[in-house]
Amino acid sequence: MSVRLWRFNGGVHPPQHKAESTTEALRAARLPKRLILPLHQHIGEAAEPVVNIGDTVLKGQLIARAKGYVSAAVHAPSSGTVSDIGDYPVPHPSGMSASCIVIQTDGEDRWGERPDYGDYTQIDPSHLRNMIRDAGIVGLGGAGFPSFIKLNPGSRKHIDTLILNGVECEPYITCDDMLMRERPREIIAGIRIMQHALHARECLIAVEDNKPAAYRIMCEAIAKEAGIRVALCPTIYPQGSEKQLIKVLTGKESPSNGLPIDIGVVLHNVGTAYAVHRAIQHGEPLISRTVTVTGGAVAQPRNVDVLFGTPVIDLLDECGADLGQADRLLMGGPMMGFALHSMNVPVIKTTNCVLATTPAQTPAPRDALPCIRCGACMDACPVHLLPQQLYWHAHAKEFDKTQTYNLFDCIECGCCAYVCPSQIPLVQYYRYAKAEIWAQERDKEKADLARKRHDFRQERIEREKAERAARLHKKKTETVTADKTEAKPSAGDEPKAAILAAIERAKAKREAAATAAESSEEKPGQPPDGGT
Repeated sequence: MSVRLWRFNGGVHPPQHKAESTTEALRAARLPKRLILPLHQHIGEAAEPVVNIGDTVLKGQLIARAKGYVSAAVHAPSSGTVSDIGDYPVPHPSGMSASCIVIQTDGEDRWGERPDYGDYTQIDPSHLRNMIRDAGIVGLGGAGFPSFIKLNPGSRKHIDTLILNGVECEPYITCDDMLMRERPREIIAGIRIMQHALHARECLIAVEDNKPAAYRIMCEAIAKEAGIRVALCPTIYPQGSEKQLIKVLTGKESPSNGLPIDIGVVLHNVGTAYAVHRAIQHGEPLISRTVTVTGGAVAQPRNVDVLFGTPVIDLLDECGADLGQADRLLMGGPMMGFALHSMNVPVIKTTNCVLATTPAQTPAPRDALPCIRCGACMDACPVHLLPQQLYWHAHAKEFDKTQTYNLFDCIECGCCAYVCPSQIPLVQYYRYAKAEIWAQERDKEKADLARKRHDFRQERIEREKAERAARLHKKKTETVTADKTEAKPSAGDEPKAAILAAIERAKAKREAAATAAESSEEKPGQPPDGGT
């Protein structure tokens, strides 16, 4: 049954370079001597180590637990000894180092005990999601968002459509293509588990028409499966982006500040479905993934199943890369990938491709010329933005105005820069503006927190001052009252005081009368008795 398709705005058609890496069958990469496992391989908080230096670990053993809700556990990809826990270079555009657990492999690749979950249809969806979380599964399409969160329908009783993304529109990358060709039944099994967790009514598997073998094989795999259909989509970049693919398959627009689940749609990658199947039906946590190793400097381009923590240099050596010819070394594709600052960085959960290109494939960019306002970037933008306006305001550091033009709706697909005749690195300006806005927001949060702390301190000081003044006033009032109480005579003493006062007055009058009488008896000029 055919699937009706819609069209999203914009898009470009860069050279595909897919055939080079699909001539050989998928195979496991060699076991490296050392595995370097970053604690932060996903969106959200970094995992927290549960092992120490010197510990012996088995394949599949938990070595770092998820910290917080948006986080993912890390497991040992092989057996060996923990030789270090510290900062090592990790795959990141900045070339930064981050906390890693280093395992010195023992060459035995011994599994630890794997759980047997039995029939998943008898497991409560909430418990099933926790099992997927414990397995450390994240989205394998590139973003690395913890999968158990997207498998939670929330307040909705069911999801209308589960979309499985097998589009893989980025040039050079073919890991999903090969996975669909060689492991279709396992992918279908993963879909059924996801449907059970989401109560999804139907599932659409999206495949671009530049993958005819994968499309045919997936159609054969679902021939007897109810509620699952395969949609053949025209090849255009960036159709594999979440919002664009939802529009193509359902005609629905994801809300600007919302999530696809708000419109009854959930999207996962085919690699994620395969990982869910391995975790629930085989008890295997996410410890490896399919990676495309390709580019003009690689003698034998192919797809390999790689253990996480494997140094990139090991993959390049295994595929016969001539590093003397390599001009650029990218993780990911040429449109959205980033340059690696070291070949010793490890493969992580979000690594879908290692691309070693020659100067002919990636010529040095010319100096940027002034914008001529041709509008080509606007026509190519898949999310209806005005890239030239975003560029002007980002260039002028008018970051508030970039948000007016919906900067954070930009998916950084690179279509605008790809078609720009002036060779302006537009996406770099947008990333710069986003980083500055985030930095300002962090500074504002810190300032707000500091102000709240200051206000709270001042309030506490004023409160303590008022309480102290109140105590002193109360004590003073009590003292004055006590003094007045001591000085005031009692009611019984008042008559006695009046009598004593009257006696004193009478005595004073008698003394005054006696003195007057004596004075009247004496004659003037005569001395008193006994005088001469």
